[in-house]
Amino acid sequence: MANKTALTVRSTRFYNGLLNGLRSPIHLIGLVALLFLAYTVLWPVLKILYTTFLWRQQDVRLTGEANPGHFTLYHWTRVLASDMSMNLFYKPILNSLGVGFAVSALSMLIGCGLAWLVVRTNVPWKKTIAFLAVIPYLLPSWIISQAWLTFFKNGKIGGTPGIMEALFHVSPPDWLSYGFVPIVVSLSIHDSVFFFLIVGAALSSMNSQLEEAASVTGAARWTILRRIVFPLVMPSILSGFILIFTKAISSYGVPALLGTPVNFYMISTMLYSSMRSRLTTEANVLSLTLMLISMLTIYLNQRVVGRRKSFVTVTGKDSARTLTSLGRWRYPAAGTAAVVMILISVMPLLVLLFQSFMLKEGVYSLGNFTTHYWWGGSDPNINTGEKGVLQNDIFMLALKNSLYIAGVASVIAAVIGLILGYVVARGRQSWIGRMVDQVSFLPYLIPGISLAAIYISMFAKPTFIIPALYGTITLLILITVVKELPFTVKAGSASMMQIGKELEEAAQISGASWLTRFRRILLPLNRKSLMSAFLLVFIGAMKEMELIILLITPRTETLTTITFYYAEKGYEQLTNVILMIIIAIVITVYFLAVKFGKADLTQGIGGQ
Repeated sequence: MANKTALTVRSTRFYNGLLNGLRSPIHLIGLVALLFLAYTVLWPVLKILYTTFLWRQQDVRLTGEANPGHFTLYHWTRVLASDMSMNLFYKPILNSLGVGFAVSALSMLIGCGLAWLVVRTNVPWKKTIAFLAVIPYLLPSWIISQAWLTFFKNGKIGGTPGIMEALFHVSPPDWLSYGFVPIVVSLSIHDSVFFFLIVGAALSSMNSQLEEAASVTGAARWTILRRIVFPLVMPSILSGFILIFTKAISSYGVPALLGTPVNFYMISTMLYSSMRSRLTTEANVLSLTLMLISMLTIYLNQRVVGRRKSFVTVTGKDSARTLTSLGRWRYPAAGTAAVVMILISVMPLLVLLFQSFMLKEGVYSLGNFTTHYWWGGSDPNINTGEKGVLQNDIFMLALKNSLYIAGVASVIAAVIGLILGYVVARGRQSWIGRMVDQVSFLPYLIPGISLAAIYISMFAKPTFIIPALYGTITLLILITVVKELPFTVKAGSASMMQIGKELEEAAQISGASWLTRFRRILLPLNRKSLMSAFLLVFIGAMKEMELIILLITPRTETLTTITFYYAEKGYEQLTNVILMIIIAIVITVYFLAVKFGKADLTQGIGGQ
């Protein structure tokens, strides 16, 4: 009888605890979030891993040993230990690693040097230099590769020559026109902005009292940099290195434009080629290896940084920075930095805009200028009759799709990021808050083109209550939201941590529900963070290539995919016109967000 009573008491307590837990918005939202993340991130990865160990019906055409539905190591052996492994896997992975390390190192030099110049010295025109440094982030990564080809294209691949050969009669060598060097330079120019923002933020928040104390004791400037400044910003430098490395090895647009013509393949381009050749399982193996490399680099980053992340650089004391005086070199340094940033940020745009009005490439005369590629009709003698962009129905469909995907995905991702950030911030002492924080970071570990390959397998046919989403705008919105979650959740949790619980508690005592508290209190107070998240996702969605290239169908074309299609066909002027339109949309939204939403990527870096 006593045992029965004790069991009843325990059951009642468990039931009441479960009921109270479900009534808590933190637990309820956290559970829904974990289910969503499990279905959209964990389950697809496990499913694609499972399929690589099974024979498929399509494998019958590859070998007579195929036994559909049964276990096999054939696909892993075919990729890693067969006659085709060198070209299918080992050369592409070596190329990917080489590009990843080179881009990370060069981006670090450019971004860290610029961040130190803007934040830690007394150069003038800081806000201008900071804005010029951010411009590459607003542009698709392959726009720089387009500008590179405009300058350095040679006659190896055919077509019209670049400016260097047409005007100066100098044929650039193959290594300068295509392959490793132009890929590294193009990606480094685009990705160095991440180092600039991450390291610049760390330098901005660092208290200068340690440096002043070292200076008083007689330490030299180099010693202060080596023993104090560098160790404090090391976590930021390593984080930037890993971020850019993972982005570089999974990049598709730039390697496809600059590498494929000379058979310089990376894992990302080989993955896409395998999918196009219907070697789906081999593509899945490549996806998993790309994911494994990304996870390994992030794990090594965590081990190397270790306890360095516990450094305190912001205190309650005055944190005014002591700027390094460049003396008579301050204006030359500022001028040089501004000129360099104009050359790598603004000049490519001007060149591509100029090219969009040229009837024939390589002919630099007034009679060769035209507006045909903007709004001209069909002419069989020009690009096989392709109409001007603004007269083209495919462009109008792509424009509509891009704006819809970017707009809807940005709103959803920003709001979900804020809600999950609330769970992380308010529940950081509970298991569910920590779990949401960790699981929401998982999409960051999956390269975009790998996630797209996973989603093809997952949503090609109905699953449970989810209909087949392949070929729909919904799938493109979903994958965009999922891929951006690591950034929006981090931004949302950081913003929520700055808001005390007292306001919520007062509203709760007065009878306000959680939805009312969120709508009337939390949303207004987080307006700036919400706008910043919206801006980041919108910019990313408008210029996205790697994440959606495998998922596009004729009904879901976007501006980026139609641009890449034109680039592959050799329609350079049409490519440049659409790139100009993408840039105009992104910069317009950026300025509106800065003016009305007070969101600014350079805030706290470019000015005092």
